[in-house]
Amino acid sequence: MSQLDQLPDQDPEEIAEWRASLDAARDFGGPNRAAHLLRRLVEHAELQRLDVPPLLDTPYVNTIPTAAEPEFPGDEEMERRITAWNRWNAAAMVTRGNHRGGLGGHMATYASAAWLYEVGFQHFFRGKEADGSGDQLYVQGHAAPGVYARAFLEGRISEAQLDRFRQEATGDGLPSYPHPRRLPWFWEFPTVSMGLGPLSAIHQARFNRYLGARGIKDTSGSHVWAFLGDGEMDEPESTAALALAARENLDNLTFVVNCNLQRLDGPVRGNGKIVQELERRFRAAGWNVVKSLWGEAWDELLARDTTGALVRRLGEVPDGQFQTYAASDAGYVREHLFHGSPELRLLADTLDDRRLIETVATSRGGHEPRKVYAAYRAALEHRGAPTVVLVQTVKGWTLGPGFESRNANHQMKKLSGAEFRAMRDLLELPIPDRALAGELPPYAHPGPDSPEARYLRERRAALGGPAPARRVRFAPLPTPPAKPFETLFKGSGGQEIATTMAFVRLVKDLMRDEATGHRWVPIVPDEARTFGMESLFPTAGIYSPLGQTYDPVDRDQLLHYKESATGQILNEGITEAGSMASLTAAATAYATHGEPVVPFYIFYSMFGWQRTADQMWALADQLGRGFLIGATAGRTTMTGEGLQHADGHSQLIASTNPAALCYDPAFGYEVAVIVREGLRRMYGSSAQHPHGEDVFYYLTVYNEPLRQPALPAGEEVADGILHGLYRYRTADAAALSPGLPADPPRLQLLASGTAVRWALAAQRLLGEEWGVAADVWSAPSWTELRREALECDAADLARAAAGTDGAARVPYVTRALAGAPGPVLAVSDWMRAVPDQISPWVEQDWTSLGTDGFGLSDSRTAARRHFGVDAESVTVAALAALARRGEVEAETVRRAAKRYGVRF
Repeated sequence: MSQLDQLPDQDPEEIAEWRASLDAARDFGGPNRAAHLLRRLVEHAELQRLDVPPLLDTPYVNTIPTAAEPEFPGDEEMERRITAWNRWNAAAMVTRGNHRGGLGGHMATYASAAWLYEVGFQHFFRGKEADGSGDQLYVQGHAAPGVYARAFLEGRISEAQLDRFRQEATGDGLPSYPHPRRLPWFWEFPTVSMGLGPLSAIHQARFNRYLGARGIKDTSGSHVWAFLGDGEMDEPESTAALALAARENLDNLTFVVNCNLQRLDGPVRGNGKIVQELERRFRAAGWNVVKSLWGEAWDELLARDTTGALVRRLGEVPDGQFQTYAASDAGYVREHLFHGSPELRLLADTLDDRRLIETVATSRGGHEPRKVYAAYRAALEHRGAPTVVLVQTVKGWTLGPGFESRNANHQMKKLSGAEFRAMRDLLELPIPDRALAGELPPYAHPGPDSPEARYLRERRAALGGPAPARRVRFAPLPTPPAKPFETLFKGSGGQEIATTMAFVRLVKDLMRDEATGHRWVPIVPDEARTFGMESLFPTAGIYSPLGQTYDPVDRDQLLHYKESATGQILNEGITEAGSMASLTAAATAYATHGEPVVPFYIFYSMFGWQRTADQMWALADQLGRGFLIGATAGRTTMTGEGLQHADGHSQLIASTNPAALCYDPAFGYEVAVIVREGLRRMYGSSAQHPHGEDVFYYLTVYNEPLRQPALPAGEEVADGILHGLYRYRTADAAALSPGLPADPPRLQLLASGTAVRWALAAQRLLGEEWGVAADVWSAPSWTELRREALECDAADLARAAAGTDGAARVPYVTRALAGAPGPVLAVSDWMRAVPDQISPWVEQDWTSLGTDGFGLSDSRTAARRHFGVDAESVTVAALAALARRGEVEAETVRRAAKRYGVRF
């Protein structure tokens, strides 16, 4: 029985006839012939747009037959010479670096992929000079030496810079890998954290479409190219968004996977075939697949393969074995590859040993510019889906038999003098023997006025200027209107709202601004309603290139679900990784496209830095700007959700990222002050930063509805919020009943986020029940306090080392607390290490409370008592701090703990 038997069939006899025809084809021509006929029929059906399942893999040959290859538009001999110079200088740079400082580098990856880049640079990759955007190039990290070598030939990088490869401490060296923060005029995208490049490339291509759909920038001329390794495709992030790219028809995207069959330490699929596996995966996801596996030397053999024996043999040999063939002599190849049938032996006999080895060892589609050009042209001409080009190469090609196809070549950092001479001869470079007599191989350049240099300049001029290149050219955004901020400055009156909602209300009001509102990019991983963002659905709309092709089930409600081709919200689904990739594309649009937008990504704080911190580092590497909003923050505010949702550590992880400005605001007005300052710093202009600052903001906000107070009077409050600390309420201003005794013991309570409320409650308990005066301070940023203090220490050390006079720089936290009586007790909904960041610069006795350990499911009250951070626990800890100084009796601490039932 067949699944199709469930469906009515108007002509079962026709089905029987087709089955009989297939049986006859099998009986007459054999099973391989029958299978070939079926493949051709399915291929024809796809071309006729019939609704049939696509083939998930195709024979192990090139997708584009030689007869169908387009005419090569360039001077192939000239480009061969240019590529030879690049190969030489890339190897020389790495070898010289290793000889001089043991700094190493990678040679084998670029050696295998040189033509993949060179064909693109000469004929496809568009620069930024035409439209400010150009193409976006995600260069494989380990291939960076080759891109530097090409820039040297173009005159964009000097010989002195090449000699400072991996020597960045002086500020003018070249980073090991693509790194915008270290070489911001050159690289656009950091890619060596494997897997992030392909994920980011997909969301960059999608964001390009988003910009066009929303009328911000015409990006129709931009194409995204992502160069990847076959081993890198094992990373889950590499294939995480394949379905998104196909679903949204991103034909502005091309993956180029360099299939040299090797990972860092061995074969990618020693017992399988990585090309076929990747083809199946991409085709199943809806991508167009172009394979460029074999070079011209194979064309003649395949043309003689009238029985298909060779194609079948190539399809069954595992990659690990084929790698061995590429590094073996002719006898081994004849015995092991061309065996199993007389047809194979006859094919092998048509080639002498030299020609056989050239064919099997090095003739690959990725080493021949015509094959690569044909694949790239097919990718650009395909419409309706993204394309992956699977290109087969030999890792370490042209570096000699000691490198080519060797498992250890990824770790081989230099060539010997004899190997360089052999490489020179193979590449036919005019480098005399005397230049190779020294220990270090020389750099080689045909001259700035040579035909090669002129050809390079002409080709790049025709394509819109240099690439890769990063440019920051944009007008700062207008100052946002004051009213949205003033609304939060006034407080919420009698209404209880959480700081999460305060942020959402602020952004919703800012999105209404005619000048800049359309530039906000809300990003959320399918939890918009959790964060109170459903009010944005009908007004801003959810971006979908298809619009909304259905009637939403809640269409009769005011806050109905609305998708739109011009929607503003990027509702990513359940993917924090995809959301971060979208944020990165938006956060760098000011440089990629010269169009600043203001993205904010709001998420469960537990699922941010813990889950996608690598991408947050990539965001910093790429000089991204925007707002990360860790909602439902803290270890104890998520009632009932338990351990996996209870975040008590993201502020600590975030503090390790130098580009992240980390805040834990307690009140809505603090949120407003921080966001206003963030917009000024990232999207405004100053003498020091005419195009804004390369930072991003991390705010943790809470889901605990509380009355929001108004912004206290005084300029020092806003200044204190931004620095990270200000006195919110003194003991004398707390209106305690009864009042404090004449000369009470005193202390300072420092708190952040939702813990400020516990400190305020403890202030009242201490004053009314124990006669202790406690001042309460809000600490919106422990991290910024620490960073400023470290800067002060560094300045003092530099002054001392230089022997110059001058007053010591006193950290802000020290100055703010100067003269404050009593010990300091810090408390937060984070582990103690978060507030403990500032303890070295607090002159008073220091104690902290926090939520160290695993989270748990319970009410907020029970969870806070469990961790010892509720008001009663703070009260007991404060009395204990005073008792250690002899300012209250030890018995007082015991009585307080017993009264409140507190056990630490």
